Amino acid sequence: MIEYASAETTAVLRTHAGKVEQNERPAGEALDALRKDGVFALRTPREYGGAWADAETIARELTGLGRACPSTAWIAGTCVTSKNLAAGSFAGAGTPESPEFFADPDALFCGSGVPGARGEWVPEGVRVNGRWPNVSGCEDATWAGLAVMVDGAFSFALVPTADLVVERTWSMAGMRGTGSHTLVAADVLVPAERIAAGTPFTPNDMMLFAMTVLGPVVGAAQGALDAVNAMFASDRKPFMTEYTSMGESPGARQWLAEATYLVNRAENTMLTVAREANSAALSPVDVPRLRAALADAGQDCRTAVERMLDLHGASGFNTSNVLQRFWRDVAVGSRHPHLNPYLAVENLGTALAGQ
Repeated sequence: MIEYASAETTAVLRTHAGKVEQNERPAGEALDALRKDGVFALRTPREYGGAWADAETIARELTGLGRACPSTAWIAGTCVTSKNLAAGSFAGAGTPESPEFFADPDALFCGSGVPGARGEWVPEGVRVNGRWPNVSGCEDATWAGLAVMVDGAFSFALVPTADLVVERTWSMAGMRGTGSHTLVAADVLVPAERIAAGTPFTPNDMMLFAMTVLGPVVGAAQGALDAVNAMFASDRKPFMTEYTSMGESPGARQWLAEATYLVNRAENTMLTVAREANSAALSPVDVPRLRAALADAGQDCRTAVERMLDLHGASGFNTSNVLQRFWRDVAVGSRHPHLNPYLAVENLGTALAGQ
């Protein structure tokens, strides 16, 4: 496996990962490191000082970050998705030459594609009222890209998070540090230039969005494998056996090989899909085919971590052991709707049958 994110940034994330989970939000030190490393500018358009990185680059970066702290990597992925939405909806579409929301290319964005609010046109813009659950990083973001039903039409709004209220509703077994709480709008006025009707993203964008979910999950599985490899390099041995090390056991060696193979396969699947999403416009059959592949990669990560926990034994579930944190993060993150395995198969079958 290759280290993708910078060594300095991953070291900061790894150092503060425990605090991230305990506080249920990213550490300030980690956010500062991501800004310095240009992570929050990965999907800021180049004309506004960002990288506008492609799907493969983003997948690699988020994987490297997830290997150190999956929750922080997840927030970085949410920023990619939200900035992609902002660029597609507003930049270059009659807005000022330098839109205020891209004035700082390293600003953290959050968002939700669930239309949890309703808007009503008024002379000054749109009055918005509603709630959006599960908005990752909302306590630390500057802008939120939010789906809104405006006069019955699906629309997106860009709203400063300072205009919204955060309700701390996120209480999960895994990805606890994402701070995916509920944002609330109470009669918030959104200027007309920050409301866009319709869905601005393409099938290729949908693949990019899936990368922002899978990258941190693959990284978490790699982080778990790092912990297990460290165990094999230590004086740990299979309990109640005559072996003097883990590596002496043929069974342990086989399960290590299986776990490593599955993690590597998940990474290779993700990068293969990312390259295809970068190369050409996707057909109606391509999208469900690639989504099924990504769902398989998520399942590979779960299976691999279960193998690792079997190798480690009950001590792997000690709350001081990083392995159990990676396990919980993989278990939760890999069940995001973008990686839903039964719907992926269902949608692929529908597309292949021409329904």
